[in-house]
Amino acid sequence: MSSFNRLLLACWLLLIGFSTACATAHIPAPLPTAVPTAVATPAPLPTATALPPVTPTKGADTAVSSVQVPTYTYQIINAYPHDPNAFTQGLVFHRGVLYEGTGRNGYSSIRLTNLETGSVLQQRDLGAEYFGEGITIWQDRLIQLTWQSGVGFIYDLTTFAPLGSFSYPGEGWGLTHDDQRLIMSDGTDVIRFLDLESLAENGRIQVHDQNGPVMQLNELEYINGEIWANIWQTNTIARISPQTGQVVGWIDLTGLLNPADLTQPADVLNGIAYDANHDRLFVTGKWWPKLFEIKLILEPSS
Repeated sequence: MSSFNRLLLACWLLLIGFSTACATAHIPAPLPTAVPTAVATPAPLPTATALPPVTPTKGADTAVSSVQVPTYTYQIINAYPHDPNAFTQGLVFHRGVLYEGTGRNGYSSIRLTNLETGSVLQQRDLGAEYFGEGITIWQDRLIQLTWQSGVGFIYDLTTFAPLGSFSYPGEGWGLTHDDQRLIMSDGTDVIRFLDLESLAENGRIQVHDQNGPVMQLNELEYINGEIWANIWQTNTIARISPQTGQVVGWIDLTGLLNPADLTQPADVLNGIAYDANHDRLFVTGKWWPKLFEIKLILEPSS
């Protein structure tokens, strides 16, 4: 090989080596392998422990009243004759004598009777279309309800002459007054109050005890700030707060009328009268042959 060719070959080899070095210089060095960072594993949450169910505690808004009102029985002080044909619907003791209202169509009346003998001293009959109900006395007037006619009658107390009438919705059962208003029952748990002059209704209460409404309120008497009511078809009298309608006492008159005294069938207990001057309480019933003066006795369990 000539000297020229040797020189050319050396240059060519030098050129190849330079190109390879440059190419190698542009190849990026491999990235270092990433070492995985340890991630903290969260500690497991504590398992919830189920709580026992909570039983509601009765409070003032949920508690059921369990107040036990007093119950009274009776002692018979006197027994007086009573007209066994009188279907008693109202009874009032006034100035030493008894006024009575009787019922049933064709037999209804108002009457003045002698307490000791039971004899009828004065009487005025209602028309046969009326079924007489409760009565009361206000000043010089006697006021009487009727059952389903929706009308009441006003009489002169001395002569029984009719003075007028008034109307009311629904039925009429018992009647009394507290010197401020008339007090009227209608056979439900409602007691109505009527204005003494206009005889228009101006209020009412619903009668109840710890068990709920007290129904079938019948003949009424106002005694020492309470309304006393016969409960129809029972031997019971309820003593009622006129402010709230709450029953504040019960009177149990079971056994008061001895069956041996009957000369004909008798009906239910009905009729309460009070002698405020001598603190005497009188009771009778429909077609009862006797009228009783009684004294109340508080039951020991009360």
